Amino acid sequence: MANITTEIVDRGPKRDTRGRRVTTAARREELLAAYDQSGATQQAFAKREGVNVHTFVSWLQKRRRTAAPGAPVRFAELPWTGSSAGLEVVLPGGILIRGHDATAVAQLVRSLSH
Repeated sequence: MANITTEIVDRGPKRDTRGRRVTTAARREELLAAYDQSGATQQAFAKREGVNVHTFVSWLQKRRRTAAPGAPVRFAELPWTGSSAGLEVVLPGGILIRGHDATAVAQLVRSLSH
């Protein structure tokens, strides 16, 4: 009988047909949880973990869209004093919106919530 020689070649992470690395859903969740605890910016975290920043941002957006689709939205009517200080709205995701025109601020809030 002849000896058979075998060689194992490690080609790195699994890739799709376009050459992009494939990340499992479990790994994505691990990275998103680590990001939540890191306090780092999206760009700094993605760079540190070796993930394309655009890919990482898309994971965050998808998680936000699917996290609590039935979460109740609470609004409260507040008296308007008409001060020159303007309006300041803080959205649940931490986005801060400032402006002087109530209609424009309301339109921006609506557009960001879709």
